[in-house]
Amino acid sequence: MGKISNLIFKLFKKKSIDKPWLDYYSREERSIKFTKKSIYDYMKDEVGNDLDFIALNYFENRISYNDFFKHIDTCARALRELGVKEKDVVTICLPNMPEAIYIFYACNKIGAVADIIHPLSSGEQVKFYLNESKSKCLFLVDFNYDKLKDVIPKTLVKNTILVSPKESMPLALSVGYTITRDIKNKKPYSSDPLYMNFKKFMKYGKTNLKDYHAKVNCKDLALILHSGGTTGTPKGIMISNYSFNAIAQQGAVNVIDVRPKDKIVTILPIFHGFGLGICIHTPLCLKVETILMPEYDANRFYKIWKKDKPNVILGVPTLWEGMMSNKKFDNVDMSQLKYIISGGDYLSIQAETKINNFLHKHGAKVNIAKGYGMTESVAATAYTFPGTNEPGSIGIPMVGNNYKIFNPETNEEMPFGEEGEICVNGPTLMMGYLNNKEETKNVIKIHKDGKRWLHTGDIGYISPNGVVYFTSRLKRMIVVSGFNVYPSMIEKTILKHDCVDKVCVIGIPHPYKMHVPKAFIVLKKGVEPSIKIEKEIKELCEKDLAVYSIPKYFEFRESLPITLYNKINYKELEDEEKQKYEKRKKTTNMGV
Repeated sequence: MGKISNLIFKLFKKKSIDKPWLDYYSREERSIKFTKKSIYDYMKDEVGNDLDFIALNYFENRISYNDFFKHIDTCARALRELGVKEKDVVTICLPNMPEAIYIFYACNKIGAVADIIHPLSSGEQVKFYLNESKSKCLFLVDFNYDKLKDVIPKTLVKNTILVSPKESMPLALSVGYTITRDIKNKKPYSSDPLYMNFKKFMKYGKTNLKDYHAKVNCKDLALILHSGGTTGTPKGIMISNYSFNAIAQQGAVNVIDVRPKDKIVTILPIFHGFGLGICIHTPLCLKVETILMPEYDANRFYKIWKKDKPNVILGVPTLWEGMMSNKKFDNVDMSQLKYIISGGDYLSIQAETKINNFLHKHGAKVNIAKGYGMTESVAATAYTFPGTNEPGSIGIPMVGNNYKIFNPETNEEMPFGEEGEICVNGPTLMMGYLNNKEETKNVIKIHKDGKRWLHTGDIGYISPNGVVYFTSRLKRMIVVSGFNVYPSMIEKTILKHDCVDKVCVIGIPHPYKMHVPKAFIVLKKGVEPSIKIEKEIKELCEKDLAVYSIPKYFEFRESLPITLYNKINYKELEDEEKQKYEKRKKTTNMGV
């Protein structure tokens, strides 16, 4: 009866003039009710009694939901034994590995707040994040110990648990990892009271079998992620249980053909809303086997395609470029694919066409879908459903979301078809920036309708049929392999060098990373460029910036172009680099 009533609804429903994208949703989808449960409770209830299904797959070590929940319970008890209480902050600085997932859900179960940061963050960034959140407990990937051993004592962290990527690997791989990589890593002395390994941590959870299960309000803070926002200044993004669960419920509507026991490859990192919300929480709630990749490895990625035959994969444009250029994929059958989704950066029409041709050539019956969003809204807020996947578009607002286009100068709402700033309202919006009410007000604004609207800093328009198009950015930002990089942060670091007078950082085209940072530097009067100065500037960047933010190129100039308002004309530099790149492409294609 449900399908028949939906068909009748679609045939006779009135057209949604103000929100034309609603015409793509069924009656049930339109009337979705977002859960008021905690993140842990929602996921556990969705799994139900299917505990023999596979939750995680880590290097072919398949972890059932039964074992998954046992590990979460042990982590929860261990955290409590270490003195972690409700609303305390626990920082997770780990790649995509089972232990990171256990800790995340364990924090939520006991009512603590999970603060997730990038393992490649610089020491200064980690110190800032830890002090900003007042974190008391840190889970750190062990190969970062040497980088952070002098930073952690300058924070409020009382316990640091070192976790190795080999913890959940099968025995043979674990031994191989120890010989090739682990043996090189510096470790603290076993007697150092500030540190413990993961096995010792888990023993704390086995001494007390009490079930710690906090009563969590859905509007409570559950998660802190990190972003430069629209200005590039580091900010903690506060996300509630309600908002994080809402993205999973919306995601379930997006991938309606996904079934329990299907398989998803999770490459996108957990410190990113897209990775944690869409690639971890959503599939776990749908009882989908989640194949974890702690780092991108072309050879392993190929093996997963061949052996596991994933049904769903999400990634950034650079991933698809790497896949298409890898000769091993020439013989891969992709007919089992149900969804392949691109996010993290704009996908050009040319790239979209190239990927679709590649997919069809390998037996896939689907086109690549696109998602659009910000960490300030957990992950995606728009998605290309069938019928809306127009080339160059970013889809329609996800169920429960509303989109409007506003003139960024007058704040006047723009009609369909006209460009302006993309603004989003919906259940996944962040609570705000941690300890930063002023920046929160600049991004989350209360409009005349009394609702909270996220001002994305992106320019686009909505077509009369409700499909959204992204056209450009208001904010100065470079996307490097799906990671947001802010020129202002790099410039601030380079200007610390005593010899630097002016600097401008831009993103220049790159064949597979899409863009990489390049720094144009003017030295102070009387100072000549040298290898020594460039080395010192690089060292400054390595100290203060994440690896992906460090400029790929440095160019010294006597002056920088300026605008009529006497500001550095970064757009002129961008045009110069684009012309150089296009010229190199032409000469390469000519065989020169």
